[in-house]
Amino acid sequence: MAPADVTYAITGATGRLGGRVARRLAAAGIAQTLLCRTPSRAPVLPGAVAVPGAYDDGGSLADALRGTDRVLMVSASESPDRLRDHRTFVDAAARAGVAHLVYISFYGAAADATFTLARDHWHTEQHIRAAGIPFTFLRDNLYADFMPALVGADGVIRGPAGDGAAAVVAQDDIADAVVAVLRDPLPHTGRAYELTGPESLTLTEVARTLGAVGGRPVSYVPETTEEAYASRAVYGAPDWQLDAWVSTYAAIADGSLATVTTAVEDLTGHRPTSLDQLLRASADGPGAP
Repeated sequence: MAPADVTYAITGATGRLGGRVARRLAAAGIAQTLLCRTPSRAPVLPGAVAVPGAYDDGGSLADALRGTDRVLMVSASESPDRLRDHRTFVDAAARAGVAHLVYISFYGAAADATFTLARDHWHTEQHIRAAGIPFTFLRDNLYADFMPALVGADGVIRGPAGDGAAAVVAQDDIADAVVAVLRDPLPHTGRAYELTGPESLTLTEVARTLGAVGGRPVSYVPETTEEAYASRAVYGAPDWQLDAWVSTYAAIADGSLATVTTAVEDLTGHRPTSLDQLLRASADGPGAP
C-alpha cells in the first residue's frame, strides 16, 4: 500500500497526548480522522476531519473506523467504567477491520500491578489480543510533565513513595514514539514497549529538580499509606480513585516504576528528555507541539 493510501484515526486529540500526535501527523502532511466525544473541541489541523467517537458508543465507533489502516487508541479518562469503554472501543475496531491498533498502556501493566489502574491497562491489552487486531502497546511510565502537579500549595510533595524511584517520561517523547510506530507499524506488530525517561528519580530528586528550575523551595515528605488515605479524604473522591492516587506512590515505593529502558531512543532515534530538560524548556516558553 502506498503511503498516500494509508488511513489514520487518532483518539484523544482534544487532550495532551493525542493532540501532540495529531499535530505531528498534520505537520508531516498526513490526513487523519480525529475521533472525539465532542468534535467541536478538536484541534483544527490541515487534512484532519473530526467525527463523533465516544468510547461508549460502539456503533458510531465502528462506522468511523471502518476500513481504517492505523489507529491510535489513547486510554480513556479515569472512571469506574474505563475498562468497559475500552472493550467497547476494541470490539468496534475489530468489527471495522482496523489493520493496526496502537494502544497507550501503562508501564508494567499486569493483572497484579501495584498501581491499580495499570491492572485495567493489562485487561485492555488482553482484550486487544483476544480480538485479533494487529497491535503495538506503548506502556508509558509516569508523565514527567505532571511532576509539578504533585507539589502542594506549601511547596511539599507528600505520598507513601518511600525512597523508591520512577523513570518518568516526557509526553513529547511518547508522541514521537507513537508517530514512529503509526508510520511504520510492521516491525512493531505484536510488541509492547515500556517508555521511560533517561533516569530514574526519587521524589526527593524530583522535588530538588522542581525547586532548582522553578526558583522556590520544594521538598518531599514521605507519608504512610494510612496518612496518604487520610490526607486525600478531604477531596471526597470515590474509593477507586483514592486507591489509584495512593497506589501510584506505592508503585514508586516498591520499585515497580524504576527501571529505565531504551525504548524511546529505539523508536524515535533520539535520546529521551530528562525532567530537568523538560522543566527548563517549559520555563523558556512553548516547546515542541
